[in-house]
Amino acid sequence: MFEKLEMRLSGSGGQGIVLASIIFADAALQGGLNVVQTQSFGPEARGGASKSEVIISKDNIKYPMVTKPDVLLALTQKSYEKYVSDLGKDAILVVDEGVEVNGVAPAKVYQLPIIKTAHERIGKSIVTNIVSIGALYNIIAKDLIDLASMKKAIANRVPPAFVDLNIQAFEEGIKLTV
Repeated sequence: MFEKLEMRLSGSGGQGIVLASIIFADAALQGGLNVVQTQSFGPEARGGASKSEVIISKDNIKYPMVTKPDVLLALTQKSYEKYVSDLGKDAILVVDEGVEVNGVAPAKVYQLPIIKTAHERIGKSIVTNIVSIGALYNIIAKDLIDLASMKKAIANRVPPAFVDLNIQAFEEGIKLTV
């Protein structure tokens, strides 16, 4: 039974990792869950290390930082190498297909064409983050957060002219894990 979910989303600056975690947090809040969202950037505005974390719980959250992620999203090799050792044996790892998974790996690994899907299926690399949350949603959150809440959170956080594009990207992310 679900008690608490600790997620760490990572990549490089400019990939929209922070927005992705904010969307997850918004959707969970809409569903009446308790949420904490934090973020961290490298020294460069774009291209530097980027990490964002979300804790989702039915109960009060006593400590606002992810201590042992249940889920790690790594869109770059560097982010994978930096954070994979934090995962427990029952954790879930979701990486872009370009990330070489070696050494320590958790119980479940999903290597998906996240960046390629954003570029080729949607035609915009800028929606890589939304493709990734579609995949994450289907893997770990579809039983916690309803689909309408996810789509509403996306619509509330992206510019109005790009809502349809982002919903399409989210749906393509879901298809990667079906």
